[in-house]
Amino acid sequence: MRRALLALLVAAAFGLPGAARADEATLIATVGDDATITLTTSSGAPVTRLAPGTYRILVRDRTAAHNFRLRGPGVDRATSVGGTGDAEWTVTLVDGVYTYLCDPHASTMRGRFTVGTPPVATPPRRLVATVGPGATIAVRTPGGAAVRSTPAGRYAITVRDLSAHHNFRLAGPGVSRATGVAFRGTVTWTVQLRKGATYAFRCDPHARRMRGSFRAV
Repeated sequence: MRRALLALLVAAAFGLPGAARADEATLIATVGDDATITLTTSSGAPVTRLAPGTYRILVRDRTAAHNFRLRGPGVDRATSVGGTGDAEWTVTLVDGVYTYLCDPHASTMRGRFTVGTPPVATPPRRLVATVGPGATIAVRTPGGAAVRSTPAGRYAITVRDLSAHHNFRLAGPGVSRATGVAFRGTVTWTVQLRKGATYAFRCDPHARRMRGSFRAV
């Protein structure tokens, strides 16, 4: 028991992932007769982000006109609208977004916080599609290699349409994009390529000879 307590204190002191600080173990939820609703740590700091774990929430419902509801992954707890008083909840919070609100006045009396570390947004992979100026059409990597297969995922495809007599069309599961035949210029499409799917590209007026495909793997 002493070793477990010591490990928790050390983790909290050094900010290790998943560690809950001592002032976060107990949260204070308050809904007042002045149309305010708050969720704070025991030291009074507004709750905006917490580590996953089990928390004790002291709910102080000060008015019969409002209530306090907490909902999110695995949690949906609320006081009654007509009642007042204090309550104590023990909840286990997991990675995700949680919302607290007053049910009758949810549009104005609400707040939210995040549990865990949000995923880091990764930039999309890039491809370059070219059509024209002659009867050529291709999809290449930024380094210039022709694409026959590519990892599935999110892509930013830069389309360089170099001719007013051709266009570039890309089609496949979840994707249907095209430039106009008379268009000349550069556009960028953000698309999601599905694993195992084949994507075809072509010039619409000359589809028999200006075409190709690649596979998302």
